[in-house]
Amino acid sequence: MSLFSFEDMKSIKRETLGNLVPLELFRSVRLIGMYQGLPMKGKNTTLTVGREIGKSMSISSIDDLLQIFEDLKIGIPKIVRQTKEEMHLVIEDCFCEGLPVAEGNMVCDLEGAILEGALSTIYEGKISIREIKCNVNGDENCEYMIKFS
Repeated sequence: MSLFSFEDMKSIKRETLGNLVPLELFRSVRLIGMYQGLPMKGKNTTLTVGREIGKSMSISSIDDLLQIFEDLKIGIPKIVRQTKEEMHLVIEDCFCEGLPVAEGNMVCDLEGAILEGALSTIYEGKISIREIKCNVNGDENCEYMIKFS
């Protein structure tokens, strides 16, 4: 049994500061705390955390998931190509947009794991997600290749 769900996270009673925190705080937790501070750039942690977040989201379709990504300001997702076996997804205006370029680094594994966890609740079979482009790597957008089997 889970202690918290995604729906629980919407229960906000901060009368003075409201429901927003600065992007630099989120970036600091993700990229300084986890990416730099944990072994293997925090990959095991972000994959586990992201999958659990995704699984706790109430979605019934890929459109629901894409809307949540935009509503949460993770980025603006667009399906570039989709077949029965795979989906190529671009995230425009990703949280990492504007960070210094560090070639060879893909930092949006948490977001990919969120996609994987959420998709696992509506698709049967195995889902494999790989980040293939990232703003931090110097790419124009962050992109994921999602395979269904």
